[in-house]
Amino acid sequence: MTEAAAHITEKRITVGEGPAGREIAILHRAAQKKTGLAFVWLGGYRSDMSGTKAVELDALAGELGIAAIRFDYSGHGISGGAFRDGTISRWLEEALAVLDDIKPKRVILVGSSMGGWIALRLAQELKRRKKAPRIDGILLIAPAPDFTAELIEPNLTDEERRSLAERGYFEEPSEYSPEPNIYTRDLIEDGRSNRVLTGIIETGCPVTILQGMKDCDVPYQHALKLVEFLPADDVVLTLVRDGDHRLSRPQDIEKLRTAASALIVHD
Repeated sequence: MTEAAAHITEKRITVGEGPAGREIAILHRAAQKKTGLAFVWLGGYRSDMSGTKAVELDALAGELGIAAIRFDYSGHGISGGAFRDGTISRWLEEALAVLDDIKPKRVILVGSSMGGWIALRLAQELKRRKKAPRIDGILLIAPAPDFTAELIEPNLTDEERRSLAERGYFEEPSEYSPEPNIYTRDLIEDGRSNRVLTGIIETGCPVTILQGMKDCDVPYQHALKLVEFLPADDVVLTLVRDGDHRLSRPQDIEKLRTAASALIVHD
């Protein structure tokens, strides 16, 4: 075990009760400095906490001496639960449960793709609580808030609509996996009740967005639209002219590291 890995603890928590209960896997890097600050990684649809960006963020936390929290949503990675049961509400519940378990005092939320949507909803939910970690900043990478309503529903084919109505889901080929992407009726219907692009989003903290202009999954215009809903926050949007959806090239990772470091507040 390397010295860096020695500070990481794997644990599992149960979220939900009865048939809705599922085991969520967490990797928690302990802080080496008494700042109370933790990076919180929120992954994308069908991604897991062992992906390049998640690992690089954790490594950065180790270099800076702060904590890092990674976890797999249910149906993802090494967590329990069925992927087809997944909804934004369900994955948001798991993110809240992870923070309740680890109890960081301050957090920087880092959300990739769908994780950007979860990050914004998480910020909304934490603001409603009397006791919650302070959000020092939010970093969104190719964010996909409201992607079910904004990017999927308007583009459904007649065949996909029939599949949703008759089977409760439809499939489409994935560029990143031999297995197709599956979108369920429950995911789409639940997505409508979790929409954030409906009015002013007040996170109460600086927001940084990294977005590739050659992103075929989430068009960069979607990031521009998101900025319009964040008029109360200090927002920095970086458009990467030749960047794709993953933004995992060495030069992209360097941008991630720089952006995450810049959000650290030194009290």
